[in-house]
Amino acid sequence: MTVLDSKPTEATDVCEINCVHPEAVAQARAALPGEAHTAAATTFLKLLGDPTRLNLLSALSRTELCVCDLAAVVGLSESAVSHQLRLLRTGRLVAFRKEGRVVYYRLADEHVTTLIRSALDHARE
Repeated sequence: MTVLDSKPTEATDVCEINCVHPEAVAQARAALPGEAHTAAATTFLKLLGDPTRLNLLSALSRTELCVCDLAAVVGLSESAVSHQLRLLRTGRLVAFRKEGRVVYYRLADEHVTTLIRSALDHARE
């Protein structure tokens, strides 16, 4: 059995010697986003970390829906859905339009659509 085949233990999942690869470290540091981008991305990902919000976003990845439709899809009250949508709107994950007295929601842009699909595809693998 090789180390790759075994279950990780404290002895197999860390370097056995202290060695730093300066070129690799420099490349990795150059790839780090700025502090503001890291904070914004973290906030974005935290919004996705809630099952209700992920279900709402998944439903919206298929079609534009009103608050009443979304409440029926996820099995929550319109008030609860509206609260979650407010958080998603503040986080710029969804956009809305009002038609008379009905408010329709959609995903904000293709980035959100791609991220939702990628996360769910990864979970299915």
